[in-house]
Amino acid sequence: MDRFIIGGGRRLKGKVRISGAKNAVLPIMAASIIARERSLLTNVPQLADVRTMMELFNHLGIGVRLKGNRLEIDPSGLDRYDAPYEIVKRMRASIYVLGGLIARLGKAVVSLPGGCAIGPRPIDLHLKGLSELGVEINLSRGYIHARARRMRGKEIFLEGPKGTSVGATINVMLAATRAKGKTVIYPAACEPEVIDTARFLKKMGVRITGEGTHRLVVEGGRPVSGARHRVIPDRIEAGTDAVAAAITKGDVVLEGCCPDHLTVVIEKLREIGVEVKAKNRTLRVKAEGRPGPTEIVVAPYPGFPTDMQAQFMALLSLSRGTSVIVETIFENRFMQAVELMRMGARISIEGN
Repeated sequence: MDRFIIGGGRRLKGKVRISGAKNAVLPIMAASIIARERSLLTNVPQLADVRTMMELFNHLGIGVRLKGNRLEIDPSGLDRYDAPYEIVKRMRASIYVLGGLIARLGKAVVSLPGGCAIGPRPIDLHLKGLSELGVEINLSRGYIHARARRMRGKEIFLEGPKGTSVGATINVMLAATRAKGKTVIYPAACEPEVIDTARFLKKMGVRITGEGTHRLVVEGGRPVSGARHRVIPDRIEAGTDAVAAAITKGDVVLEGCCPDHLTVVIEKLREIGVEVKAKNRTLRVKAEGRPGPTEIVVAPYPGFPTDMQAQFMALLSLSRGTSVIVETIFENRFMQAVELMRMGARISIEGN
């Protein structure tokens, strides 16, 4: 656990439309391959990671076409079950095809995703959960070799040393759609991106209950079909734009967002003196003067998101007093502190 202490242009104005969530569309794309029929995703963000997943789909024989924010996926031509290192190394979310391929083909060979600049992001919980479903796992020369001969649902304990895992929850949920009987994932991650993936699977015909809670239940072995789905808004993009408005003492309206996904971020902004008004699918963020100090402890959803920690560090560098940020998930998440210090911020770091 690290502890971060802070001592204390131009105004942004106008409206901003929030894009679809990257962390939702990537696992939903992986979920689409468990069917043989086409799926259509809308509100898809124009991002390099989406293109990388499309490249991986092309390698697997899956048809994909992105036009504007509409993504058509045709998994009927799936004829390979390997995800090569050359593609997976560029995007950790490629690991989601592991669960998707197991559900569709009963086998997969997927490169290990490797390290991450912000700290270790192991996949041990992914493999543990899949093994408990009955998937045979072997690691060889940097690849995961998975084969599902007989999968049966069961209760799976899926908590790691730092709490729940979004990636493991989603991968096990995807694979469980093939397992006979009922799979209970506990404690499951509660992030909106997990909920959105579950909702897409339900549209495909999978019986799922408990999404958004720590007890997620999947009834597998049922026929599935393609589905149409609108991806949720990106809560991190919305939170980042809100902080940008606060830093510049601006007045910005964020359109097409989901305020319910930003409850803790909104609370912290209000606590430091930023005016935030939520109405339907919009947020108005207005700031005047320097923000006040606060204390932030990063935690899995619905706690304060680790992906918003760096943005708040920049904002709190302008505060009138001393603020504290405690990072509990990634030990190297304070790399931006050095750059802020070069700009004159008064920062000290305690811990590893």
